[in-house]
Amino acid sequence: MTAITGIIPYLVPFLVVITILVFVHEMGHYLVARWNGVRVEVFSIGFGPELFGWTDRVGTRWKFSLIPLGGYVKMYGDLDAASRPNADVKEMSQEDKALTLHAKKPWQRIAVAAAGPAANYIFAVILLFGLYLVIGQRYLPADISEVLPNTAAANAGLMKGDVIRQINGQTIDNFKDLEVIISSNPGQKLSITIDRQGQTHHVDATPDQKEIKDRFGRVRHVGSLGIARAMTPNFKMLSMKEAAIASFVDTYQVSAGMLHGIWQIIIGERSSEELGGVLRIAKISGEVAQSGLANLLWLMAFLSINLGLINLFPIPMLDGGHIMLHLVEVMTGKPVNEKVQEFAFKVGFSIVIAVMVLAMWNDLMHLGVVKWFLGLWG
Repeated sequence: MTAITGIIPYLVPFLVVITILVFVHEMGHYLVARWNGVRVEVFSIGFGPELFGWTDRVGTRWKFSLIPLGGYVKMYGDLDAASRPNADVKEMSQEDKALTLHAKKPWQRIAVAAAGPAANYIFAVILLFGLYLVIGQRYLPADISEVLPNTAAANAGLMKGDVIRQINGQTIDNFKDLEVIISSNPGQKLSITIDRQGQTHHVDATPDQKEIKDRFGRVRHVGSLGIARAMTPNFKMLSMKEAAIASFVDTYQVSAGMLHGIWQIIIGERSSEELGGVLRIAKISGEVAQSGLANLLWLMAFLSINLGLINLFPIPMLDGGHIMLHLVEVMTGKPVNEKVQEFAFKVGFSIVIAVMVLAMWNDLMHLGVVKWFLGLWG
């Protein structure tokens, strides 16, 4: 049980991170809703009973709720936080109905739904831009910290301390560039330029061919050089233009990497055990917070991208599900049938809950709680 109790000191940085990200997300919905003439009744950080709050001059209730694992903006005329229409909307006067989200044009509703994820992406880009300007862009250099015996690297004469500069004439800026080229060239002879104690050397190496089999028995081959990377990162200072470009590029790469990872889990190339939930995020947040503010801000940018992307998935209950239903209305010229919407929300709710339960189970397994519990009976 030590593992899960060890999370407790990490709760404060986790709650700070999640509160900021939820606030940014919901503020996106709130601002675009107000800009489109929608009355907002509630802006909540967290779910469940209200802990404290206040009502502003336009009648919006701003509050913090008991369960700090999300938040919501409740529009006038909504039945619940999922923005399903209240039955009373049909009985409203035209003046009151005009203040509801459901009375707005489809493109306006799409804008409101997309504003939350967009806010998370904008926030991430701004964070990364600031970090790259102040402390530089973090990267792992293509330094060799260890050469494993009886590998392609050892056979080619590569040594600990070598810095790989080029492969087949292509400049290597970091270890990630190196990994991409090596893994995609199994059994192919490569010309490698290295820096060894200030002297330039050229060696030829043929990456070993490794066989990787997924859970369904499918096999793919990747290249392996047999080297270990240095774990101490370097920081490259960027100009304002370079920082702006890098912040957008890295935001795209994080999104693409997440989509690729999810697809690999779906097709069985990666285990669903890699899916983590709030407990693992809390643990990571605490560990990163202890390593410094800059790393915590980078983690916040990473999580903001993830939050924005996940909410764009076309699953009813999520922002992407709302966007999908509104797009159907645009294409058909009429709103989606209420019963169909209700069924879609139930399916979406089931999917979200199933993923949350799986992630929580993985967290408990990862932290050793399940093993501890079974030990009580063993």
